[in-house]
Amino acid sequence: MRLVLQLVARLLLIVALCLGAATVWATFDAYRSVDRATAASAQRVAQALQALYWHEFLLRSSRTREQLLPVPEWRTLETMKLISPGVCVEFQPAIAFEKPLCGQSEGLGKTPPRWFASIVPIFLGSHAEVVRPVSPRAASAGTVVATPDAAAAISLAWEYILNVIDVALLMAAAIALLASLAIAHALAPARTIVTALQRMARGQYRTKLPRFRSMELAMIGNAVGELGTRLEEATEQRAALTRRLIEIRDDERRALARELHDEFGQNLSAILAFANTIETASAKGNADNGAAQDARMISQATHHLMASLRDALKRLRNPLPEELGLEASLVNLVDSWRSQSAARPTIQLDLRGDLADISGPAATTAYRVAQECLTNALRHGAASEITLRIERRAGDDDALLIRVEDDGGGDAERVAQSAGFGLTGIRERVKAAGGSLSILPARGGLSVAATIPLAA
Repeated sequence: MRLVLQLVARLLLIVALCLGAATVWATFDAYRSVDRATAASAQRVAQALQALYWHEFLLRSSRTREQLLPVPEWRTLETMKLISPGVCVEFQPAIAFEKPLCGQSEGLGKTPPRWFASIVPIFLGSHAEVVRPVSPRAASAGTVVATPDAAAAISLAWEYILNVIDVALLMAAAIALLASLAIAHALAPARTIVTALQRMARGQYRTKLPRFRSMELAMIGNAVGELGTRLEEATEQRAALTRRLIEIRDDERRALARELHDEFGQNLSAILAFANTIETASAKGNADNGAAQDARMISQATHHLMASLRDALKRLRNPLPEELGLEASLVNLVDSWRSQSAARPTIQLDLRGDLADISGPAATTAYRVAQECLTNALRHGAASEITLRIERRAGDDDALLIRVEDDGGGDAERVAQSAGFGLTGIRERVKAAGGSLSILPARGGLSVAATIPLAA
């Protein structure tokens, strides 16, 4: 899952939790606001009755002071204005037929659903009545008792929640949207860093990153730049070391070729001469035909060894591209394989593009790759047809493509994992030239392809 989506999901979870907490708080505050309204109503009515009590007390000073209240004058419109909606007020001790005086409760709030009306009293409890004395100095003046309407309290709480939740949802949506945009903008440079790492994985190590405003991303960008520089230096050092090793190996091969030619070649020629002499002497002297037969066998074995030696010397000597050029050396290579035996498979040579100006390490590498691939296809496979294609890709992507395909079967995965000297050698040569090598299955066999950049 993308990091932006993870952060947005976490942000939405936090917003949902905050929204839930705000809803719970709004429910509690709206439900308990009825208690505050009840206490305020009781206090206001008690103060109004206190003034009325002392007024009656002064008017009836010559009469008994008991039962001065309630008087009809207290149940007026002015008193109704002092009572909050959903609250009922009564006077105690009440006289006969005295009824509570209630505030307006019809149409108060919105009708809540049943589940809300049943859950809220369970968790928040019921409302208590509020008692206030009419006059603290005259206990006989009576008390005012205010009682809230439970249904009205729940309706008020539900209406308050609906009003608050609309605003809260709009704020939550706005916060989530703006925060998501901010997070996406803050993490946008991460895509640039990933792109740079992907280019480095393809070998483009010197990838310059822009300067990031965030300190953390700037540190990551600097680390990626340093990593690319070190990887390029290490790659250059490894390529130089590989080229040096290849040069040393070529020198050793040339020295070995000279030794084989001077020592083994001369000795084999001497053995062949001795065998011919023995065979001739045996034929002239009418000696035992067994000696002549042995001499002929020695001659045949010597001829075979000399052919193998010539084969080895061809592979060990300096490659022909240094003398004939790449195109002529490839033609000579294919012709030499074709001339060795008529029973060998058909070898098709396909040259594309201008190969005349290709020389130096690139030509040597291409020749060695073609030579090794043809050798492997002829010696280790049962191919009936082999195709050697050399193609030069001109333009910005100036590179040389060498492809050898055969129909002799073979497991591409097993061959690719092989650690043989021949395959290892061409891998090293191609890497030293800055190219790439791939071994893939082809129709009925294998396809070995090497790309050598000529600009390098």
